[in-house]
Amino acid sequence: MIKRLLIAIVLLAIVAGGIVGFNMFRDQAIQQYFADMPVPTVTVSTVEAEEASWTPAIEAIGTVNANQGVDLAVETTGIVTDVRFEANQQINAGDVLLQLEDNIQQADLSATRTQAALDQQALDRARELRNRGVSSGVSLENAEAAAQASAAQVEKAEAVLQQRQLRAPFSGTIGIPRVDTGQYLSPGAIVATLQDIETMRADFTVPEQQLGLLKIGQPVRLSLNNDSETFEGEITGIDPKVDPSSRLVSVRARIDNTSGKLTPGQFVQVAVILPEEEGVISLPQTAVVTSLYGDYVFVARKPENAQEGEDGEEKLEARQVFVNVGRRSGDRAEIRSGIEAGDVVVTAGQNRLSNGTPVAIDNTINPGTQETAKEPADETPKKEEAAAQ
Repeated sequence: MIKRLLIAIVLLAIVAGGIVGFNMFRDQAIQQYFADMPVPTVTVSTVEAEEASWTPAIEAIGTVNANQGVDLAVETTGIVTDVRFEANQQINAGDVLLQLEDNIQQADLSATRTQAALDQQALDRARELRNRGVSSGVSLENAEAAAQASAAQVEKAEAVLQQRQLRAPFSGTIGIPRVDTGQYLSPGAIVATLQDIETMRADFTVPEQQLGLLKIGQPVRLSLNNDSETFEGEITGIDPKVDPSSRLVSVRARIDNTSGKLTPGQFVQVAVILPEEEGVISLPQTAVVTSLYGDYVFVARKPENAQEGEDGEEKLEARQVFVNVGRRSGDRAEIRSGIEAGDVVVTAGQNRLSNGTPVAIDNTINPGTQETAKEPADETPKKEEAAAQ
């Protein structure tokens, strides 16, 4: 019995040893296979770092409104007899936009004018009699007071009559009419909105730390969301008080909108342009990778003991370099340290790279540059046409 047990133990040990040995041999073979396998070359796009001028900007979010804009309302009650404007019509300052029924006011004005004319005639007679010496000074003073009172009544009647009309306070574009002919209006009833949209104002806020960088007349650039078109303007007002709850400062800029593409109430992206700086290294933001350990870029460099390839091309490999990123403006990021002028920085394809990965540069499509290389035109049709001739 003991002999059989010993034989079983020995056999089990042999089988277990065989399994362990096979696994070790397999792992070593796999490791050796991958160690001898060449690392595939990754195609990337690059840009050469260089010192250039840098135009920093303070970026913010704002809202545009018309430089002048009001909701027009009537001052008195009445029935609308005439609406003299249409939606989106260009209005000049002083134009009559709305007429209320004014028959009673016209009659009152006529009566006060007649009474003023009679009082003026009485004043003229009193002055003539006074000059002849047949009238007292008291009579002349009473006639002058009556004439002045009548003239004041005429001005009052004219003012009441003008209240029956709604006039444009400034030139601009009027909105959709909110009243109809024959409608009874109460004081304060909104008739339409009038907006001067040729010149707009943009209101935005900046952090209090950047307040010292702002000044009146500073250039401002606006852009709509996902729109490449920009609008130029300048700062016209800076709030002298910092909001204690948000630590932000309110700023207002005037924007030229002669094209009419900005609409009051729109959301805009604002960039306050700061003085230009020289000798700054900046990279496209697509080149910078953010990680838990910091920001880094990949640089294409020659490996040690590098040799030329079979086709004579120079071999390059990717190297991870940690950088100190400073200010950002548009699609560019300032690099304060880590990169020097002349370094070739990868702008696309970083997700497939690691230290030592062979790279091949192809800038046909490069997100780091404004221009993209164009493919040569197909000249085959031209050659066929020439052969046919």
